[in-house]
Amino acid sequence: MRNCLLLVLLLILPPLEVIAETPEEKGLAIVIEADRRDTGWKDQVADMEMILRNRQGEESKRTLSLKTLEVVDDGDKSLTIFDSPRDVKGTAFLSYTHSLKPDDQWLYLPALKRVKRISSANKSGPFVGSEFAYEDLTSQEVDKYTYKWLRDETYRGRENFVIERFPAYEYSGYTRQVVWIDKEIYQTNKVEFYDRKNALLKTLEIKDYELYIDKYWRSHSMHMVNHQTGKETLLIWKKYKFNNNLDDRDFDINTLKRSR
Repeated sequence: MRNCLLLVLLLILPPLEVIAETPEEKGLAIVIEADRRDTGWKDQVADMEMILRNRQGEESKRTLSLKTLEVVDDGDKSLTIFDSPRDVKGTAFLSYTHSLKPDDQWLYLPALKRVKRISSANKSGPFVGSEFAYEDLTSQEVDKYTYKWLRDETYRGRENFVIERFPAYEYSGYTRQVVWIDKEIYQTNKVEFYDRKNALLKTLEIKDYELYIDKYWRSHSMHMVNHQTGKETLLIWKKYKFNNNLDDRDFDINTLKRSR
């Protein structure tokens, strides 16, 4: 009787490899959970210090203020304004992130007194001399990539999922990215960026997370290193504030000219 039952089970159950979660399914599930945990914050403002370092270690500093609006069923809207130094004061960057269709991005240059639209084909270009590309500064919507879980790994003393993601949008400067996601808080701790020749281009380390309004984790340090040029950019985030009653009018194209 026991052998008969075993035979019946083998006949009616699918093979193990069919019901097992694939690396692609697991990678997607991890990212969906991370997105779920970081949904519902509505809007935020913050200050930032940007430190640029060249290959020789020489530094220049900039201060910025940022506003972000969470958009339901689409990517977030963000406005970045340069407060100092004097030669970039009033420069403003407005971004509407989308999943698969091209992001809408504009740059206001006070010296020229005009708004410049950033072409979709130029998203891989550097953002105002930093090691961050324009495409790095948009919200990382789930549908912008396809995913694959690679392994679990301890990084900086914390357990992480290590996943690979591949841009699903046009004109990316990257063939793929390898991402370390914290298993406890589901936030990104590290990203490796591979260029169009699949060579390691940049590494981003994200540190100093703090919990806000008992739910949302935000980093206070983002360090991007370009391995091919030897240049670095450090972003130091300060003064996060949520629930500022921002709306679409605060992210209108006309706000760029008024930002100064």
